[in-house]
Amino acid sequence: MNPTALSQKSSDPHGSHDNHNSHGNHNSHSLPSIGGKPSGMAKDPICGMVVPKATALSLERSGRSYYFCSQSCLQTFRNPDRELRVMRRRVGFVIGGVLALALLRAGAFIALAAGVSLMSWVPLEALPWMSWGKWLFVLATPVQIIGGWSFYAGAWAALKRRALNMDVLIALGTSVAYFYSVVVVFAPTWLPVSVNERDVYFEVSAVVIAFVLLGKYMEEIIKQRSSAAVRKLLDLQPATATVIRDGQEMTVPAGAIAIDELVLVRPGEKIPADGVVLDGSSTVDESLLTGESLPLTKTAGAELIGGTVNGSGLLRFRASRVGADTALAQIVQIVEEAQASTATVQRLADQVTAWFVPAVVLIAVVAFGIWTLAGQFSSGLLAFIAVLVISCPCALGIATPAALMVGVGKAAEQGILIRSGEVLERAESLTTVVFDKTGTLTQGKPVLTDLIALPGSSEREVLQLAGSLEHGSEHPLAAAIAAAVKTQGVTLLPIDHFEARVGEGLTATEGGEPIWLGNRHLAARFAGEVPEALQQQLGDLELGGRTSMLLGRATRLLGLIAVADTVRPEAEQAVTLLRRRGVRVIMLSGDSRTTAEAIAAQVGITEVIAEVRPADKAGTIKTLQLAGQKVAMVGDGVNDTPALATADIGIAIGSGSDVAKEAGDIILIGNDVRLVMTAIGLSRATMRKIRQNLFWAFFYNIIGIPIAAFGWLNPMIAGAAMALSSLSVIVNSSLLRRFRAAPAV
Repeated sequence: MNPTALSQKSSDPHGSHDNHNSHGNHNSHSLPSIGGKPSGMAKDPICGMVVPKATALSLERSGRSYYFCSQSCLQTFRNPDRELRVMRRRVGFVIGGVLALALLRAGAFIALAAGVSLMSWVPLEALPWMSWGKWLFVLATPVQIIGGWSFYAGAWAALKRRALNMDVLIALGTSVAYFYSVVVVFAPTWLPVSVNERDVYFEVSAVVIAFVLLGKYMEEIIKQRSSAAVRKLLDLQPATATVIRDGQEMTVPAGAIAIDELVLVRPGEKIPADGVVLDGSSTVDESLLTGESLPLTKTAGAELIGGTVNGSGLLRFRASRVGADTALAQIVQIVEEAQASTATVQRLADQVTAWFVPAVVLIAVVAFGIWTLAGQFSSGLLAFIAVLVISCPCALGIATPAALMVGVGKAAEQGILIRSGEVLERAESLTTVVFDKTGTLTQGKPVLTDLIALPGSSEREVLQLAGSLEHGSEHPLAAAIAAAVKTQGVTLLPIDHFEARVGEGLTATEGGEPIWLGNRHLAARFAGEVPEALQQQLGDLELGGRTSMLLGRATRLLGLIAVADTVRPEAEQAVTLLRRRGVRVIMLSGDSRTTAEAIAAQVGITEVIAEVRPADKAGTIKTLQLAGQKVAMVGDGVNDTPALATADIGIAIGSGSDVAKEAGDIILIGNDVRLVMTAIGLSRATMRKIRQNLFWAFFYNIIGIPIAAFGWLNPMIAGAAMALSSLSVIVNSSLLRRFRAAPAV
């Protein structure tokens, strides 16, 4: 595609005067509701179950409410280490019972192998109630009740909601094995067939419970490690803070800090809230939040981010954001909502899961009936139990959440915030990345490099008029001129009838005469054709990558001003990494084509779309999409909101502390544009894991259930296989923790 054909709009040295608060079509400054849940519903952050807020257990942390389906999930969230210890004890108890059963059976085999009857070793005939089956009953019952309690509780909770889940299958399967054995031992006449007391399945029930609990325990260990990103972020918030009230220092809970309150941070302490430094000087480590490897110097006027670590100096600051409004709380919220979201690819699994458990119960009943009609009651019972036990709806249910939890958490560790699972899915298929120039590929901090006064004017007059026009503007060019005005001590003039002309520049009146500052098009409106010599000077400056502006009063040209923005040192590496992965890279700029191409050449970009008005950036993205491209737009958010919203993926860079207001689908907290490739690479890796998980979950159930129904699978082996199926999904997802960003080039 010819980039010049995409847009031939006029140069816009003041393009970023566009409205910063505009909204896009699928992004907004407010956090989206992810997952499609009704406003009265919430997702349990531990198990992922959707629960009604009105009746669910809740807990508030860092100004945000969390909702839980059960006391167990709440306690796991509150104290994951304690819940892990409790589960460890339960697993130990159950495995101990299973080992006791195994030892009893092994002892009998050893005795028989030695040719000595067990009856001759143990006087069981003197204990009429202690037959072989009763010994198994004594050992298996604590395992069934204590070890299986969580399955019964989970099944009951599901049935109360008129739902069926994995707990129902495990509780039903093990209960059938256990209570069938109880009947065999204590009331064999109730059965339609004659059964020997030794043909009981106490050990089947106990071993299944043991395997499933062991699998869940291992899952919890891996989950805890995989979801450590959010917990690390939560742990950044200090418990207490030192505030100054009525002239006195006092220690208060960090959550009790009020907006505009004065806060004191001593060396080595964590900063308890967002704010602005009033006095003091220190370095602050922001690496855990922004990925910035080196500590940043903070003096009066600098912004502080809560959760970062103060260095060796003493800082006094005024709190500007507290509680749920802090950058740390916003980051945690975005990460948690993304982890709780789902991807389109999961919808098929969700539809299958909705009918899975009823279908499994039906298959188990049919298998039992067929075996029984064939005169194989025991085989039918084993098939019934095996079908219930081997089926694993949770493997299907956690295929996406497990991978999302690790992938999104891994991204957060590197300063990348991904808003939802659907974003990962769209990012995987990106073919083109469009970079805005100012503030994205460049530092966004231009400096005044050239000041040329034409005959009849002076450099001081040119700077004075330019500074008066740019006064109060937030545009980076205005900042460069304002810095020069301050350095040279120039006094600004009062102006009237100020107007920002999009795509051209600025106009106003001073002393009753119009004054103006802008590009060639604006100059031509007031002063006619720009002289050839001046055109040559403009061309030379733009070839050097400078942005040039013409200044005039009424119909007279007074001078020429040029500013230059430094290219980010890592920008060339970022472009090279993307191109190596087969991604098309384009630079979008409101500057003249000569200036834009000069900057693009410095970073290795060959496709440039220049002279684009801010309002037309979204249209440019749309043009690329209509050509069949999957487009990511990377911008700093100053005038990129419509383009970020129009793109398939909007990537906002350098958001600093106000991350919740960013329009991007992906937010880069720091300023390193190499993270664009990292985000795309991590998205692709996460989606691969999700598809692998879904494949193995479907494959396992499609193969395992028929084998169990045909009676070819012992229920104990089925229990182990079921535990391993879920565990394999968790382990496969946890491998994402090994993801490494592409090496620097």
